[in-house]
Amino acid sequence: MNIIEILTPAYDAAWLPWAVQYFFLVAMATTAAITASVLAFSPAGSEARRLLPAAVTVLAMSAIAAPVALLADLHQPARFWHFYAHFTPWSWMSIGAVLLPVFVVLSLGFCLFWWLRKDSLMRLTGLVLIFSALSILVYTGAEIMVVRSRPLWNTIFLPINFALTGWLSALGAMLFVARWLPGGMENLPSPLIRRLGLTALALLAICGLAWVGSGLTGMDASFLAAMELFSSYPTWRLSLITSIVLALFLFFMLRVQSDRLCSPMHSLVCGITMMAAAWIFRWIVLMSVQGVPKYGAGLYLHSMPWGSNGLLGILGIFGLCIALLAMITWFLDRFPTSSALRANA
Repeated sequence: MNIIEILTPAYDAAWLPWAVQYFFLVAMATTAAITASVLAFSPAGSEARRLLPAAVTVLAMSAIAAPVALLADLHQPARFWHFYAHFTPWSWMSIGAVLLPVFVVLSLGFCLFWWLRKDSLMRLTGLVLIFSALSILVYTGAEIMVVRSRPLWNTIFLPINFALTGWLSALGAMLFVARWLPGGMENLPSPLIRRLGLTALALLAICGLAWVGSGLTGMDASFLAAMELFSSYPTWRLSLITSIVLALFLFFMLRVQSDRLCSPMHSLVCGITMMAAAWIFRWIVLMSVQGVPKYGAGLYLHSMPWGSNGLLGILGIFGLCIALLAMITWFLDRFPTSSALRANA
């Protein structure tokens, strides 16, 4: 009788925590861009137009911070030029290297035209920005969805959920940043925020039910793979319960009266929870799924590094977002748009 001992080597994960930060921020940026572009066509002084300053602030902050996280996730940031020197059109990452700079330039141009009070240019840029944002949502979702060796990723519902949770985080960020903008929370259209937030939750619920239905009918293998994890491992059951509790908590937080929604403490808790829910979803999808063996049983053991590829990197990107938010709000307070903010634009 022979005994064969199989040793499992230790290796770095394909996706590092930097990727969670990137997918979180780029989804926030794209959905904030679409929201801001639609709001740009509303009449001056309207409820929708009053949300535009917060949407533009979130867009500027996330559009600048997201590429920084992406460069860090490349392990060797200086190699980004390889995407252009050796373009491979069959790779979503290579396609994204072309789409992302276009999106960032359009986003900053939109913010600039809003600040300059150039409504015609802002709306024209907004139209192009919508298509650019949709292209980023497609590329970031497809980049993960195409991995057929992982059923939990290989589903059309993944990019849809990325987009909807990104929109939820963008709305939460608007609730969060509005307190530091000229006019404060009083200028924020709480009924509109309430409607948009509940719409995002409703669409997520519909998407979840469609995923369950397609899985039960055998049309989507990701549901069966998820059910096996939920039934076998307490950690995954806990993640499911946490997701349901967060969704119910947000539903009741958004169902309050409009004036209470924009109260300082309520808006702070609600905004942070909306952003946290989107971030946790990406952590589960990108990091926890990598702990599931492609072949074999059990779960891989993984740990969070303390250095730049782990906790320090996560805190660093959040610190960058806080610094950008401080600079943007200071700039808008010091150099308001010529009567644009005073006109609730």
